[in-house]
Amino acid sequence: MKRTIILMALLAISVASWSRVITDSIKSNVLKATVKVNIYLPEEFDRQPQKKYPVLYLLHGLTDTYRAWVDKGHLDKVADEMISKGEVCPMIIIMPNAGGPNTRVDWNGYFNMDGWAYHDFFYQELMPTFEKKYRIIGDKANRAVSGLSMGGGGCTVYAQRHPDLFSSCYAMSAWLTSQDTQVNPNDHQTAVSKAVHDNSAIDYVRNASAEVVNQLKTVRWFVDCGDDDFLLDQNEEFHRLMRGKRIACELRVRNGNHGWDYWNTALRTSLPFAAQSFNK
Repeated sequence: MKRTIILMALLAISVASWSRVITDSIKSNVLKATVKVNIYLPEEFDRQPQKKYPVLYLLHGLTDTYRAWVDKGHLDKVADEMISKGEVCPMIIIMPNAGGPNTRVDWNGYFNMDGWAYHDFFYQELMPTFEKKYRIIGDKANRAVSGLSMGGGGCTVYAQRHPDLFSSCYAMSAWLTSQDTQVNPNDHQTAVSKAVHDNSAIDYVRNASAEVVNQLKTVRWFVDCGDDDFLLDQNEEFHRLMRGKRIACELRVRNGNHGWDYWNTALRTSLPFAAQSFNK
């Protein structure tokens, strides 16, 4: 009898389904490069092969890669815990690579630049490919975007330019604007900084027409930045401009700086925020 119980327990373990982080890739015709992507699949994904899921696009910062949210932010552990407690609905989380960690030599950034049309790649290739491959619902009501630092600015601009595609945007310690307007052809980081200038999320709100304001109001917005973060002034200015346009936008300024201790904690607010926005 004891042996039977042990065998049954071992069988149960062997067929158990667990959440997974898959490293996938896409060969981009736009970028003329192969882009790696980490994808979090919830525990039930393999057990419910007919079910489709909402999606969160989670963007990394400058000098990091697609691995950062798992290796440094422990995204998979946080998502597992919050889903198991019912604090977050099962969702798929896509963490794409935006370039290499050596930002002076490698391309990096979420916007279109000469030689690196990442914005076009994201919408023309990355989104349609992975939303089909991983059974993603694929509409505004079930799609969210979030990110930190450069990715915080990237997610903000993405939701600004495509409010018809995202239900929510959660920006952490966001790099929202830049004063840099010159590019050194031997230093790719200067191209990134100029792209942030050219796609300033702050200027976009400041100059928004009444029509654009109404479109921005269809997205739920959240800005989260540490009180010792060097980007705090930008984040507070963005929030002030949003309030001035009467666009609902939550702001949290917590104790912390521009680092992973802060962003790991921010996940525990950003994941429920995305989940609460789905189908809202």
